Amino acid sequence: MNAIDAAFERLKTGNKKAFIPFIAAGDPDIESTKELAKTLAKNGASIIEIGFPYSDPIADGPVIQAAYTRALNKGLKIEHILKAIAEVSLDLEKEKILVPFVAMVSMSIIHRFGKDKFIEGCLKAGFSGLIIPDLPVEESLEIAKDLKKAGLSLILLVTPNTPKERALLILSACSGFVYCVSVSGITGERDKIPEELLKNLAWLRKQTPLPLCVGFGISKPEHAKVLRDHADGVIVGSAIVKHIETAEKVGLPAVKTAIATLAESLVSALNS
Repeated sequence: MNAIDAAFERLKTGNKKAFIPFIAAGDPDIESTKELAKTLAKNGASIIEIGFPYSDPIADGPVIQAAYTRALNKGLKIEHILKAIAEVSLDLEKEKILVPFVAMVSMSIIHRFGKDKFIEGCLKAGFSGLIIPDLPVEESLEIAKDLKKAGLSLILLVTPNTPKERALLILSACSGFVYCVSVSGITGERDKIPEELLKNLAWLRKQTPLPLCVGFGISKPEHAKVLRDHADGVIVGSAIVKHIETAEKVGLPAVKTAIATLAESLVSALNS
């Protein structure tokens, strides 16, 4: 069984919801990425999403795009990310901590690196799935087949503006979980959960047995409380990356404490 499927099975058995944090690889540096991933794994993360820095924003807000820019300016390469996650995966395995990794990666990066080489690298590193935000569902058949053969999940995004017919196509191409975008627009912290999102989640629930996880703008325990009865998990990015961007000023230990506290508050809100 794919590690993502196994994670959701464990959560379901315990009547719990998934907390899926996002960090940008290489921000503030690749060694820190390893430490931050371990911190999240030990403080309630169900799955950890690793962003592969890309120079052209897809749906990234200013916070995540700035993190990507910082990482790329230091000469980060794909090989560095794969090596780092392989090391973290091994360390967590030794401690018997079962937290799958998912790559958030542009199709352009995969294409440039070489699709087969990238899939093989992800598999060896310990990734369990790929989120490819700029992959049109109409062009997903080939890579979905290749990922399935490798035992990796393909996670695609459904937005509030996705027509129902197209959403059904996306659901049929997805595995692992469905990335449900909370609002139209870019990533970033927001104040409230839109009512329209809850209606969309109710419709999606009737269309697929896959877990539904909500991202974009999820940053507070209050958001998690609202969503816990409507979704299977929440994806939190900008709120975590904002802490990480202070690393050079406050030091990595302080950042680790801050994201551990945030993680614990979100996990508590999801499952209390």
